[in-house]
Amino acid sequence: MRAIVSVFSKDRIGIIADVCAVLADMRVNVLDLSQTIMDGLFTMVMLVDTATSDKSFGEIQTALARSGEALALNIRIQREDIFNAMHQI
Repeated sequence: MRAIVSVFSKDRIGIIADVCAVLADMRVNVLDLSQTIMDGLFTMVMLVDTATSDKSFGEIQTALARSGEALALNIRIQREDIFNAMHQI
């Protein structure tokens, strides 16, 4: 299943590496990534594939939220189909 991961934080070194390490530990594959820094604020959106993970979507969601708290990042994950439905006119 594909999903959208969004990350927001004050900019610092290693954010992408930290988030990718958490995803890799759960065997979640990053398919695409877009990031930008606006006035010192880091924003990243990732398209990921959870199909190779042995974790459920809920477990991935919980792990990302916990990691986000530990790393001082706001990390959210949403199923791609729900994301797309919310952003259609």
